[in-house]
Amino acid sequence: MFKLSRSGAARWSQGNLGCLFDRRIFERFRNIALSNGETTKPQLREDKGEDVRPSKGNLRAVDNLEPVVDPALERPLLSLHRAMDINSFWKAVQQVLSAGIPNRVVRLTLQHNPISPLIARWTRFIPRGFFAAEPLKSYITEKPGSKVVRLGDLFSNRSSLLKSTFYRRHMKRQKCVHGVIVFFWKRSRLICAIAIMRTGKQGDLSLAEMELLRQLYPQFLTALRRIESLERERSVRTDFEEFLGRLPLPTIVLRWNLKPIYQNRAAREFCAVWEKGPDEAKRTKATSPIPSEILDRCRRLKQQWAEAQPQTLPGLGIDFKVKDVRHPRLSNLRATIHLKRLKSGGVAPPHFLIECEDLCRNGVSSHRVGFSRLAVLARLTRREQEVARLVCNGQSNKEIADTAHLSLAMVKKHIHTIFRKLEVPSRSRLVAMML
Repeated sequence: MFKLSRSGAARWSQGNLGCLFDRRIFERFRNIALSNGETTKPQLREDKGEDVRPSKGNLRAVDNLEPVVDPALERPLLSLHRAMDINSFWKAVQQVLSAGIPNRVVRLTLQHNPISPLIARWTRFIPRGFFAAEPLKSYITEKPGSKVVRLGDLFSNRSSLLKSTFYRRHMKRQKCVHGVIVFFWKRSRLICAIAIMRTGKQGDLSLAEMELLRQLYPQFLTALRRIESLERERSVRTDFEEFLGRLPLPTIVLRWNLKPIYQNRAAREFCAVWEKGPDEAKRTKATSPIPSEILDRCRRLKQQWAEAQPQTLPGLGIDFKVKDVRHPRLSNLRATIHLKRLKSGGVAPPHFLIECEDLCRNGVSSHRVGFSRLAVLARLTRREQEVARLVCNGQSNKEIADTAHLSLAMVKKHIHTIFRKLEVPSRSRLVAMML
């Protein structure tokens, strides 16, 4: 179990692993250092004959120190704070509770709101409607923000619990007669609940176990908040990558060590054209690496950044830009490299943003895709974008079929879909929209 000092107990509200340690640990290391012949500043002053009086907050040696954390809980707590998603969080919750609080059934529920489906996990099956059953439903409504409640406290006496529909439906099947529910709130909204149920032989939770549960509460809450933040970030990033993947602008993002972070489909096709040429790239799968000319220019930018770093004012972002990294033979292939860092005082190294362009598609000179056309092209699939470009180049359906290696019927189908998605009635209106 946890052995916390007064100062250690105060740190539980922070909800991080720092709360698992108290100052006696540091005292232990100090005693070890002294036993090895090392000295401290107060000891040196005492050797010189100076008066050394312990001030408020000084550490004092404590004999027979007990472990601050039960060793059985150390690994489960580390697993809890390593959890990256719901499944790993649920697994860590089981490990923590199994190590600290014997139980028969553990149930975890998330997303207690009408706009999202309820997520439920359990070690043994419990029928649906656990939190919608009385008197638990009324308790949640009447006491928002409560953290821990014994199931027995929801009933006037043990007899009323055993006669209730709640007991017969949700507890009797697993031979449970005792239970505790831990609630986690975001403002006044319930976001998660953990139910711990025990048999009559295991008995109700003791005062020490209830205290341990209250001490574990900020650990669970911290892990929940981190998972929520990660899920939100993951969802936004997925949507953003899906959107970028439909854009005809080849985009590559590299780490400081030149390892790719992101590369959309158009960028993969651009790299294939750079390596193999336009004709060969159409016949093979786009799996080419990032061109060596671009990587060499990135390395030069890294050197420039290192030289300019001492002169950069704190708090200002850094942005080096290199234009016109061109293919040695195909002058229509061009890349623009940005070396960016959001804050010069940040711990993360800068990254490379590479914008690629093919200035001549299908042998016909074209300008860079304007931002007015991006919203239009983003509605179309890659094949539909290609067909729309060929239509705007004035090609007939048969010519489009030959160029894109499609059947005539498939070309007509794509053109019909393009007209429907962009809400245009004719080719002339499509050309006008794409200009």
